[in-house]
Amino acid sequence: MLLHIPGVLTRDEVARFRQALDGATWTDGRETVGPQGAKVKRNLQLPDASPLRQQLGEAVLAALARHPLYHAAVLPRHTLPPRFNRYEGGGRYGFHVDGSVMALAGGGQLRSDVSCTLFLSEPEDYDGGELIVSDLYGEHAVKLPAGDAIVYPSSSLHQVQPVTRGARIAAFFWVQSLVRDDAQRRLLFELDASIQRLTAQGADADALLQLTGVYHNLLRRWAET
Repeated sequence: MLLHIPGVLTRDEVARFRQALDGATWTDGRETVGPQGAKVKRNLQLPDASPLRQQLGEAVLAALARHPLYHAAVLPRHTLPPRFNRYEGGGRYGFHVDGSVMALAGGGQLRSDVSCTLFLSEPEDYDGGELIVSDLYGEHAVKLPAGDAIVYPSSSLHQVQPVTRGARIAAFFWVQSLVRDDAQRRLLFELDASIQRLTAQGADADALLQLTGVYHNLLRRWAET
């Protein structure tokens, strides 16, 4: 499921992020990928050991924790601490698939079910830089306002187009969902959205109770805890 999550960060939060990131020290983004990824990746990243990465990453996670649409769509179980990247001067990341299993800093591993990019540059501030996600229905170009995020299956083939003017700055991270299967997550999300709309419209309480029971029983059947 490819889904736009608006307003993860406020304008003031984006401004604070940008002020900190514009003065940061960046390193070669190829340091965090394997040999195949290094062949097609040309960008900059905050070093993994950077205190700024930890500080801003915690702020991203706190903002996501307040966002009901994100939780309804992703059903997060474990989240890899966000990283931050910068594309400029022709920087790009060719078509690739994200790694399936990633190491957690405190030990253990995370299965990447959902990938997320949180945009920190306004679309008019740079040329190029579209996130292209390929699925059975074709290729989808994504370029969102600063503070908005896109979530999509980590199994998707995707790329970042070359940035030919300005700088594209973003946070990115991966999530292990309570529900591994993307189709099942989509069904749960659509059912949850329908329940919310019917509730707002004052639908029959008994019918809403029945639908809510269906949602939770499906989640109970599919969730991995």
